[in-house]
Amino acid sequence: MNARRPLDPALIEQHNRQRLTALQDEYDSLGRALGRRGIAIDALRQKAAALQLALPSWGVGVGGTRFARFPMAGEPAGVQEKLEDCAVVQQLCRITPGVSPHLPWDKVGDPLSLRQQAAGLGLHFDAVNSNTFQDAPGQALSYRHGSLAHTDPAVRRQAIEHNIECIRIGQALGSKAITVWIGDGSNFPGQQSLAAALDRYLDSAAQIYAALPGDWRMLLEHKLYEPAFYSTVISDWGSSILAAQQLGPQARCLVDLGHHAPSVNIEQIVARLHRFGKLGGFHFNDSKYGDDDLDSGSINPHQLFLVFNELVEAEQRSPADFDPAYMIDQSHNITDPVESLLSSAEAIAGAYVRALLVDREALAEYQRGNDVMMAFQTLRLAYNTDVAPILAMARRDAGGAVAPIAAYRETGWRARKARERRPTAAGAGIV
Repeated sequence: MNARRPLDPALIEQHNRQRLTALQDEYDSLGRALGRRGIAIDALRQKAAALQLALPSWGVGVGGTRFARFPMAGEPAGVQEKLEDCAVVQQLCRITPGVSPHLPWDKVGDPLSLRQQAAGLGLHFDAVNSNTFQDAPGQALSYRHGSLAHTDPAVRRQAIEHNIECIRIGQALGSKAITVWIGDGSNFPGQQSLAAALDRYLDSAAQIYAALPGDWRMLLEHKLYEPAFYSTVISDWGSSILAAQQLGPQARCLVDLGHHAPSVNIEQIVARLHRFGKLGGFHFNDSKYGDDDLDSGSINPHQLFLVFNELVEAEQRSPADFDPAYMIDQSHNITDPVESLLSSAEAIAGAYVRALLVDREALAEYQRGNDVMMAFQTLRLAYNTDVAPILAMARRDAGGAVAPIAAYRETGWRARKARERRPTAAGAGIV
């Protein structure tokens, strides 16, 4: 199916023509520098083009805080409009063809029709996300005291059935995975039995797992705290991997970069999860204080690089069983969400390409010889390399924009949608 592009390709072509001479000069210069290190720049360009990230359907809307949400003119009001904005991101950066819906935030209606709309925009659906951490309008029973780990069997049954319904909808959308994150936990010591809460979760999760199609995955997402602040049922990668191991081979662990205690070594978690065959995927964002859901690479780009360093090493060590799912998961409170997603996609791709630059043989030799400084400098050399020309050339080859944010502004997409779309409401909460 020929994709219906939301932006005029002629505008992108004009944007690229104005920048191509400078880009080619920068690319050739970088190619010569990498060549002196024995690295073929065109091979990196191909790998950069092959990277695929999923966009969160909720990520193209304006988020907020616990105190307020300030709407933006032209933001999408429903899933159909969200798909349009996701298609804009994909048309400009060319590495975000997947969309991850969130149910029941997204009112899917007819899944087959929505799937056709996505395909017509050059998109497909990635993992579906279930929501049992808040009550939906008209919901029979409340999740105030938990969902999959609730003490009331009727509440647990309701949450289980919602997840199974998400799987059914996901099948119609063409998805192959469900991400399960719960806010279950406690705010006070003694509020609940910590052991019994985990047992209830495992029993509920097993019923969801039993409903999985044979080619699906169940991605278990952990989070240290919030909305529960004393204890969280699935609080860390240890709880997550134990649950995934008990559930079965189709259950994997999903790592959100903001869901850990401060200063936790996330790249080590990545290595451990892959070692035991339970690395399911990532939700990419950045953090300063907690689960801030900031733009990827905006606070700690070096950590993002180190995460990809472990991913590249894991893929080279065992390529046959390496297939984690990558998704951007952010809340855009004061920026244009399309611009933030474009910025994050470039930061993630940049971290990936830098990790590909690491001289693995030299690194392994320095590690065996306990040459600490040279092992570190091997990573630092890759991290300090400006790979922007590689990313820009890969985008241009695929029909994307050399400078995506600049091109987006030149198209006037936001102003046009501000005239066409109905305003959204202010309020509180992150979505």
